[in-house]
Amino acid sequence: MVSEQIAELIAAELPFTLNEEQREAALRLGAFIADPRNERCFALRGYAGTGKTSLVGALVRVLKKAEISVVLLAPTGRAAKVFSHHAGAPAHTIHRVIYRQETFKGQDTPFQLAFNKQKYTVYIVDEASMIASGTGAMGNSLFGSGELLDDLIRYVYEGDGNRLLLVGDTAQLPPVGEDESPALQRDVLLGYGLLVSGIQLTQVVRQEEQSAVLQNATRLRECIAAGHYTACPSVTFGGEVTNLPGGELLEALYEAYNDFGTQGTIVVTRSNKQANVYNNGIRSRIFSREEVLTRGDLIMAVKNNYYWMAQKNATDSSHSGGKGAFIANGDVAEVVCFHNEHEQYGFHFADATLCFPDYDDMEVDCRILLDTLQSESPSLTYGQQKQLFELVMADYAHLRSKRARLKAVREDPYYNALQIKYAYAVTCHKAQGGQWPRVFVEQGYVPPEAHDINYLRWLYTAFTRTTDKLYLINWNTP
Repeated sequence: MVSEQIAELIAAELPFTLNEEQREAALRLGAFIADPRNERCFALRGYAGTGKTSLVGALVRVLKKAEISVVLLAPTGRAAKVFSHHAGAPAHTIHRVIYRQETFKGQDTPFQLAFNKQKYTVYIVDEASMIASGTGAMGNSLFGSGELLDDLIRYVYEGDGNRLLLVGDTAQLPPVGEDESPALQRDVLLGYGLLVSGIQLTQVVRQEEQSAVLQNATRLRECIAAGHYTACPSVTFGGEVTNLPGGELLEALYEAYNDFGTQGTIVVTRSNKQANVYNNGIRSRIFSREEVLTRGDLIMAVKNNYYWMAQKNATDSSHSGGKGAFIANGDVAEVVCFHNEHEQYGFHFADATLCFPDYDDMEVDCRILLDTLQSESPSLTYGQQKQLFELVMADYAHLRSKRARLKAVREDPYYNALQIKYAYAVTCHKAQGGQWPRVFVEQGYVPPEAHDINYLRWLYTAFTRTTDKLYLINWNTP
């Protein structure tokens, strides 16, 4: 097929008429697919409401009808689930596709880059703005080289004729520790020796022009582009956007949980401290829960954990090498069973069965660490982690070699306890890549000196998490 034919097929898959910008994107995507040269890469950048997701979904359908192999990826389980819904095809996390773990041995680098057997395959990665180029939010030294973008590119182009399509929104928050999203930067991609093409979608499609959420999101990204960081941006209320006084918060949350449940409702905050306040309030005042955890509670893993999925794979071969090769930082689960709460090494533990909705309701038995539930730090601090290591290590003092003692610690269920937080309210970085019908945003007090590009990107990312209604809690209009 030539590029014009592919563009026409993409347009035919859509329920609306392409605008000029989208038609140009379809033509460029067609040229990208039709070009026979190796190491082709395409960056599809687009702001909220510009039709980026619809174009990708149409392209996926065209590729499948043409019997061209396609693999859909996203940085997190929640983002993969959203991508699957929009694309109408299964999507997987990047880590679970490009890395492998033959046998858990408690080594410092348990996951190695897998060998890619695929050829002439189009890899499409959604939410590429979240992909770190180093050991930031998504990078991790326990995976391959520790450079996620490096490993992704190496994996994709290991197979003959493979190509990579990166999809994302440059107005969203970049990975922690990065000023920009490296996977969407042309210069970064050219540095890998790739043949790079792409397009930036900026025009909000006509069907979405009346959306109050997108009107505000568009104003925010225009401020980002223009460099207007000195004043709190004005917000248009009405339609799907509500300025919610604190006195009406409980009633609005009751309604949201009644209509959409805990997995369809989220509170987005600027800090773990704020998230703790909301999580505690929601559990006590909405759900009347006084215990530290109970069946039905929604929790989030706050540190990558490889141990418990390895234990599951060891006893259940149907999961070996498949989904859930590890529990990732940010994965959300519902408590199915909670028991054996106890104290050990100066920390509080319990045993639990957790159900992961983003992974086909997979259930995992594990030991959980309760101390992180109320911590204002993202996970155990360095000092706490060191304390736990040393105390567990002391229990294996009878082993003669240091190597044997280290191996025992790394295979110890207490040292490997899953670190968790409640997941009714989360920071914006944790919410990124996900979508919920009801989104409540609590920005708290933001001093004038903090009104910078990071603040505007935080707002833009938080505003665009909703698929239905957005509530801004105690919003102070300028």
